[in-house]
Amino acid sequence: MSFENVPADEVETVAYTVEDGIAWVAYNRPDKRNCMSPRLNRQMMRVLDELEFRDDVKVLVLTGNGAAFSAGMDLKEYFRENEAKGIGAIRQSQREAYGWWDRLRWYEKPTIGMINGWAFGGAYGPLHALDIVIASDDATFGLSEINWGILPGGGASKVAQELMPFRKAMYHAMMGENLTGKEAEAQGLITESVPDAQLKARVTEVAEVLKKKDPNALRSTKWAMRRMSEMTFDNAMDYLIRAQEALNGMGGAAARKEATKQFLDDKTFKPGLGAFDATKVNG
Repeated sequence: MSFENVPADEVETVAYTVEDGIAWVAYNRPDKRNCMSPRLNRQMMRVLDELEFRDDVKVLVLTGNGAAFSAGMDLKEYFRENEAKGIGAIRQSQREAYGWWDRLRWYEKPTIGMINGWAFGGAYGPLHALDIVIASDDATFGLSEINWGILPGGGASKVAQELMPFRKAMYHAMMGENLTGKEAEAQGLITESVPDAQLKARVTEVAEVLKKKDPNALRSTKWAMRRMSEMTFDNAMDYLIRAQEALNGMGGAAARKEATKQFLDDKTFKPGLGAFDATKVNG
């Protein structure tokens, strides 16, 4: 996509390539530790728009170029400059940032975070929005807002509270101490931590597995898992019945028929050992 009429310095804030079904999207402000500026936030939404319904994209990976995933919001461009312009500019920039985080949260394709360095403050927004998050053991996670005399806003407090045990989240937010990749995994902030040299290989391995799953079932599953976190048990049970019925109308019935055939008749598929061959689904 050419992104016509978008300033070049804005387009350059996000880099992406599509390789063998995987969209590799990267924050591209390495000299600023990939801090999220208004320009980057606007461009990230454009990139997500471009990739979401492309047939050649099966999985999206979000990472950062250089030595960081993202050091959070850009203090100069996002905060100081907008505060000088007044409440309208502040609200506009908040909507641009929160908008693409929310878009990522409900993305049509499975998403993976590849955390290769610093992930601070505002970076927790997209961190929560991603489906699976794999970090380097050498990555550094932090809520340093308390050290600035402010609270972790922009959803960062909510992300820590939702993903981590309460006592760990409280300590993390109040103390301003950093976590390694291994510590972030142990406390539930991320899915997995691996040695830095293995990071891309492990992310690629997970993406390759996801690529083989039925895309309609993946989409319904990830949305159900997010919705149910806000539901009572009874409401969740009812929601799942309706969600499966909706999935049936989006190709789920045909997928289940083919998977059952491969299991019972063809003997080529065992659910506990991997996915059925979704390329054979008709209808």
